[in-house]
Amino acid sequence: MSAQAEGLVVAPRRRLRDNAVVVALRGSHQAIFGGAVLSVVILIALLAPWIAPYGEHERVGEVFEPPSSAHWLGLDDGGFDMVSLMMFGTRVSLIVGFSAALVAMLIGGSVGIIAGFFGGRTDTLLMRITDYFISIPDLPLMIVVAAVWGRSLRNIILIIGVIYWTSTARVVRAQVKSVRERGYIRRTRVLGASNMRLIVRHVLPQVAPLLVATSVLMVAYAIFAETAIAFLGLGDPSATSWGLLIENAFARDAITVGAWWAIVPPGIAVAIVVVALTMLGTAIEDALNPRLRVSHVSVRRFKLRAAPPRPEDET
Repeated sequence: MSAQAEGLVVAPRRRLRDNAVVVALRGSHQAIFGGAVLSVVILIALLAPWIAPYGEHERVGEVFEPPSSAHWLGLDDGGFDMVSLMMFGTRVSLIVGFSAALVAMLIGGSVGIIAGFFGGRTDTLLMRITDYFISIPDLPLMIVVAAVWGRSLRNIILIIGVIYWTSTARVVRAQVKSVRERGYIRRTRVLGASNMRLIVRHVLPQVAPLLVATSVLMVAYAIFAETAIAFLGLGDPSATSWGLLIENAFARDAITVGAWWAIVPPGIAVAIVVVALTMLGTAIEDALNPRLRVSHVSVRRFKLRAAPPRPEDET
């Protein structure tokens, strides 16, 4: 068969596979919900300077003024409109989430691919380093590093990415160890392909879907971690984020004066986005790895089935 004919045969198969993934995502209620919520949040972040009722640093009333028709979520400890601050805070939280997830994906993916592909001493060394990072408590390490490096937004992104790459590395390593033992990898190696070519052309495409799924989940972890860092007073004070809004409200005794509107809306926003990203990442993982749907260890699609009828019952 000629190369052109082979191309005609392979291309439809790729399109069918891609369409199968899209159909699987469209048929998943959690993927639809997660994608819709994430799309709305991203749209608000992009349009915040134009749709926000007031400016980010525009004082419009008294401290902790309650919700009203002019200010739907009231005012914060500085007399700034909470709706506007929530919209501008969406941008910072998403930037930190996606950027930190990218850093974690690059570090964890590289470590996992190298450890899983080469094995031996390389695998042992990299996995011991990974175990050391896993054994260190996340929150104390983030506090120490943030205090040493500084409270800039760039440092917070690097801190979260450097801390949360371990789970990606372990998952990718396990997948790469399985891929490298497949027959076509061995045949390609015998034909003289270099390690770099094997990784780029054959291993990386196989683990890329797994990296996508773990990265979406990592965005949720990063947003939650940024909120925790900001709440502890180690966030960037010049960048308005949901975590900084909660921290400022607690520092100004919002609970004591009963100003719930300065704390509850940012907390709900963080919870909704984290849940939506988790649902979307889980749906992508199921769509790209259909074996999870029928695996006996998967609890996401677990259902009880009626027992088959006994022969004496049929008679």
